[in-house]
Amino acid sequence: MNMPSWEGTKLGTMKRAGLWLVQEVGVGNTFTKGQLREAFPDVSQIDRRMRDLRDFDWQIDTKREDVTLDAHEQRFVRQGAPVWEPGKATRKAGVTVTATQRRSLLVADGHKCRSCGIGPGEQYVGTDVTSQLDIARRAVRLTDGRTEVQLVIECNRCRIGDRELIADLGDLVNRIAKLPAIERKILSAWVEQDSRGFSEIEDLWAGYRSLPTEARDQFRDALQ
Repeated sequence: MNMPSWEGTKLGTMKRAGLWLVQEVGVGNTFTKGQLREAFPDVSQIDRRMRDLRDFDWQIDTKREDVTLDAHEQRFVRQGAPVWEPGKATRKAGVTVTATQRRSLLVADGHKCRSCGIGPGEQYVGTDVTSQLDIARRAVRLTDGRTEVQLVIECNRCRIGDRELIADLGDLVNRIAKLPAIERKILSAWVEQDSRGFSEIEDLWAGYRSLPTEARDQFRDALQ
């Protein structure tokens, strides 16, 4: 069907915002909050209406997701569902995360990114960039073969890199069944504590792996 104009006043604001991105900004390009508000001068919450597009698989990055952007810039990365078409702007059940859900997830995930373990406001190693925690939607392949989307806490950096990741729960559960009893007991303790320590040997191995060739030779000599 023909794409309507973003200036059509009979459309809802979110639909018009999506059309404006497609027709005026273009995928891959940046825009500013000022440009958005100038295009919709009579809409008091145009920023929020545009953010609603993310519930329909649109990707619009801010500085939180793309550190190359300025604070006032956003990037139109990917067009999702054509929400201006009939039936395309109906939200799926559970797509909106409430403030209560967010607090519960933060507590359940220990107020840390589940991918890299960084906490809120901590600096990434070797940079001046600080982390921000947010809710990510992760596809999980269940033990019965079905795939469903579940919520997880991730930092802004990991959330960008893991967008296409599918967590294979079924594979992990099958591998658990093959573990020797002693290893299963160790793994169970790690899961219970939601953390694991590293033995002295493991620390030494990690240190060895980071050494240059000449230093590795000297390390091997020390083992003789």
